[in-house]
Amino acid sequence: MLQIAICDDNINELSNMVHLLNQYRSSRHLNCEYAVFPNGFDLISALEKGKRFDIYCLDIIMPGFSGIDVAKEIRTYDKIAPILFFTSSTEFALESYSVKAINYVLKPISKEKFFFTFDEILESIKIKKDEDAIIVKSNDGIQKILISNLVYAEVNGRNVLYHLLSGKVIKCTEPFSSVCDNLLKYGCFVKTHRSYIVNMQYVDTIEERQVTLQTLSSVPVAQGKVREIKQQYLAYQMEEE
Repeated sequence: MLQIAICDDNINELSNMVHLLNQYRSSRHLNCEYAVFPNGFDLISALEKGKRFDIYCLDIIMPGFSGIDVAKEIRTYDKIAPILFFTSSTEFALESYSVKAINYVLKPISKEKFFFTFDEILESIKIKKDEDAIIVKSNDGIQKILISNLVYAEVNGRNVLYHLLSGKVIKCTEPFSSVCDNLLKYGCFVKTHRSYIVNMQYVDTIEERQVTLQTLSSVPVAQGKVREIKQQYLAYQMEEE
């Protein structure tokens, strides 16, 4: 189920967005939930508590904490989720590219404009998810794991545990070496320890003995490997820019 965040300090604009989104999900039979935020501080507070969204819809001109500022904060938690700006001004169009916004839509927002924009976003999400996924044989049967939802994997005895963004853990019995070889092909994973491989998208801090993730989990770092891990993480960040 898609999770969508809508942030606008104007209550009338916020209500209009909710109305259009309800029309859209009914028309497209879209399985989604949304949360509304009257300012950017509340949205970032939700992210700090571990909440994540698949799509962010932001007003730009908001007092105290602009939509661009909010987007920059979002990018510290999530490098890839689509950010969509709805605004009454063209002033920040160029700046919106610095946070990799997927679109910049001028108000007033019509039904046609909203539907067209969301059709494009959902198509891009579908393509990405179709491409970036692995198939595993778990204790509950064959399962598809989206790379964007996989935070890290570890080996525990004879089992490999896939830790997902939702908190769910998928248990499989397979060689961990094969798991690592498969995940390393995607370019966003780093092996921090002989028993752990981490999705760098979710790295928060890298310390001498552990890597702390944005989900507040932590994984160990092999002795003497911290410099190599930091170099790989820096290279990954440079590629993402």
